[in-house]
Parts: sequence; structure tokens; C-alpha cells
Amino acid sequence: MALHAWGAPSDPTVHGLLDVDATEALAFVRDLRAKSGERITLTHLVGHAVARAIAQQPDVNAIVRFGRLYQRDTIDVFFQVAFGGGGNLAGHKVERADLKGVAAIARELGEGASKVRDGRAENVKTTQRFTHMPAPMMGLALRAASLLTYDLGLDLSAYGVPFDSFGSAMVTNVGSFGLTVGLPPLLQISRCPLVVLVGEVQDRPVARDGAVVVRPVLPIGVTFDHRLLDGYHAGVLAKEFRRVLENPREVLADELA
Repeated sequence: MALHAWGAPSDPTVHGLLDVDATEALAFVRDLRAKSGERITLTHLVGHAVARAIAQQPDVNAIVRFGRLYQRDTIDVFFQVAFGGGGNLAGHKVERADLKGVAAIARELGEGASKVRDGRAENVKTTQRFTHMPAPMMGLALRAASLLTYDLGLDLSAYGVPFDSFGSAMVTNVGSFGLTVGLPPLLQISRCPLVVLVGEVQDRPVARDGAVVVRPVLPIGVTFDHRLLDGYHAGVLAKEFRRVLENPREVLADELA
């Protein structure tokens, strides 16, 4: 799939790195897991934080269509899911992720991930259809599906192609594979302008109130489409994203009430 999904680089891709003090986020995840009974991780909190950040800058929640921007109606986050022993990736899109709590996202993603891993998810079935095509046809079929879905606005769900299956942003976790951080590529056919990669939490020395202390630091790798986001938009998104992750008890107080 990857071999035929990209051609020569043509999109204005921008990469960025963000280190977040994860002290409060880890404690919040632990307490919310105990309260809700859900298998909540930092990835669920990151996905919700991304959605809330996009809500602060709704201009970036758009699709490039024939050289113009068209706003999406909802803020949906696609969480990538590894399956097949970790060698394959699919995922589940959580719709309206900005309006759902972290526990609700974890519950829905858990159900969606189960469907991915046992082959019941629609996007896995679609991938299998494409991979059975002759190699010369695969890239053409992928680009045709993207054209029909995003440029012409056709809903091909009846033909096994989920509509806008990647949503407003993608979140993927490589920390679970022991990778510190990474800079993910944009998938052109997805029309998803923002990809957030969750790295491995590590203890690092940081400066706090003039003193050096050791804190758990969560590295985040970000890739975005410069046609939709510039430095200003990225700064606004990063500010809200960091606020949620570094102060979850304050921002998401209702979840622990």
C-alpha cells in the first residue's frame, strides 16, 4: 500500500517537535483509569488534546479540494492501530473527538481496535481489496478513490470505501515500540492535514523555578500541511495542546468528578 500511495514529493510538508512534561498527564491517566475501569493511555489523552486544539483554530479543519479549502463539519481523530504482530497498520476514526471525554474515546477506540485486529473493520476490508489488485493498478485506484471522495464529494461507503475515513488529524504511538520520537509523513490520499506521533516517555532533567529536576517527558512529533497551517496556527494549536496535557486535572476536571 505504501509503495503505491505516494509519488514524488509535492505537498508543502512541515515538521515540528514538542516536549511535554508528562507528570500531571500520567497521574491523570492513572486516576481516570481507576475511576472509569477503561484501559486509558496517554494516546487517548493526546487524541482528545489534539481535537480540543483544532477546535481553537477551526480554520485548519479543512480539506483541500481543487485548490480551495472546504471546512469539515466535525473534528474527527483517526487513531492508528497496529495488528498482525505489529507489522501492519490500520485504525479507527473517533468522530467529534473534541466533544467526547478521554474515557469515552478509550472505550470507543478499544472496540474499534478489536474490529481492526480481527479483520472486521471496514478500512481493513478496503485495504485487502486494494492489495489484491495488480501492482500497476493499485496507485491509480487509490488516487481515483481520493478524487471521487474528497474532490467530488461522493460517498462510496456502499462500495466499501469509508467516507473521509482519516478525519481531521491522525494520532499514532511509536513509544510502545521503544522509539523515542519520530516525524511521520503525510498521506496525500487521506487529505488529513495533521499527523501527531506519540513517543516514549523518558525521565529527563528539566529546569523548574531556577532548579534542575528530573521529570517524565513525553516527546511529540508533528507533521502538518502548510497549505492549511502556518506558524501562527501551529503555535495556537501547540499552546492549547500543551495546556491540556500539562494541566489535565484543571482542564478536564469533569472527568474525575
